[in-house]
Amino acid sequence: MTVAEAITEESRPKLADFVRVEFDKARERWILQAPERVLVLDETGKEILDRATGAVTVSEIAARLAEEYDAPADVIQHDVLTVLRLLAEKNFLEIVDDQP
Repeated sequence: MTVAEAITEESRPKLADFVRVEFDKARERWILQAPERVLVLDETGKEILDRATGAVTVSEIAARLAEEYDAPADVIQHDVLTVLRLLAEKNFLEIVDDQP
């Protein structure tokens, strides 16, 4: 099972150690920077990644965004899972595991 397939509502995602979010002044956009890869983030992706610290679950991220933007929780949950799974497929994310 891939990391993307393993992401569920109870997963605690975070950026992989070799990935960073930074503001690209030339593009005037937020980007994900990884070795030999750059991904331009839209506002939604940035908002999700700001909360994907490994400390909270996907459900908690979605609930906070739904409250902040006064949006339907089920729609936000779907969008958050979609974005996180896409980023995981590209190896930008990992899942924090509580198991020793």
